[in-house]
Amino acid sequence: MGKKKDTNIGKWDNLRKTISFTEEEEEEMQQEMLIIQKIIDKRKSKNLTQAELSRKSGVKQPVIARIEKGVNSPQLNTLIKILNALDCKIKI
Repeated sequence: MGKKKDTNIGKWDNLRKTISFTEEEEEEMQQEMLIIQKIIDKRKSKNLTQAELSRKSGVKQPVIARIEKGVNSPQLNTLIKILNALDCKIKI
C-alpha cells in the first residue's frame, strides 16, 4: 500500500506569490509565526504532546494542532490558556 501524497504541499507558497502583502501584514505574519514556533518549542522542551497540553490548558487538541500548523490564528484567550499551561507569559 503506497503512501498518500499530500496535495497541500506548496499551495501556500504558490498562493503567496500571487498575493501582494503590505509591509505591515508581512511583519504581523512573521510575528505570529514566531509566537507559534516558540509555543511548539516550549511544548516539546517540556516533553508534552498536544493531547497533554490540551488537558493542561483546557484547549481542545485539534485547536492546538491547527494553531501549530498555522491553519488558525489563536484568539487571545486561547493563547493565554496555552501559555499558562506552559508556564509562560506575554511580555510587552
